Amino acid sequence: MIPDSPLGQVISLSSKRLLQDVPSPGAGDAVLRDVLSGAPFDAAVTGFVLACLPDSAAPVMWVSDRMSRRENGRLYGPALAAFGVKVPILRIEVSHPRDVLWAMEEGAGCAGLAAVVGEIHGAPEVLSFTATKRLALRSEAAEVPVWLIRSGDHGALSAARERWRLTGLPSARHPWNAQAPGEAIWEAELFRARGRAPGTWRASHDPAARRPQDRLRLVSRSGDGSLAADRPATADLAGG
Repeated sequence: MIPDSPLGQVISLSSKRLLQDVPSPGAGDAVLRDVLSGAPFDAAVTGFVLACLPDSAAPVMWVSDRMSRRENGRLYGPALAAFGVKVPILRIEVSHPRDVLWAMEEGAGCAGLAAVVGEIHGAPEVLSFTATKRLALRSEAAEVPVWLIRSGDHGALSAARERWRLTGLPSARHPWNAQAPGEAIWEAELFRARGRAPGTWRASHDPAARRPQDRLRLVSRSGDGSLAADRPATADLAGG
């Protein structure tokens, strides 16, 4: 990892390029980012966004519609500290996606917020390309990072500068109890971005990171296939 750069580089043997850029979505860029869930009722999207929130004394606004809360649940306060979130979370619960968009636009224009996170379920008509374009422009003008969690949506049009798809993977081994789950691990796919190549990474949260921007760990996943089974020696002799 390059210490003073938002991008690092890792070796990827499965890529045509030997060096593959590693994005840092938590580097503090004030843009709109989409995060799509790879499967229903998968908490990977929430964990990923929490790991990417900027380190700031300002509060974070988190707004969700009714269907998103049914699928993703609500934020659990005691667990936020485990993700390094020390700032106040201003939770706003509404019923309709249009109210989520309105609240997000208002929040994105407020320089007193560290970030704005919105949860919208599915691909409602109000979540059009024009609506996301308006949200992206507001985010960049006010320099407030905005995250849009889209559960139940497989990739409708969006003006987001980065579009991620998150899927939960089997957790790591617990360091002290083999019967207990360890740290959460996710598959993070960047399938659309401006000025950056797409890719897929093995993502996790590192609570011991010295710098807040390093809390999210991204490791390039190998694209190698499984090894073919060796044929018995008798088959080779018979074929000769």
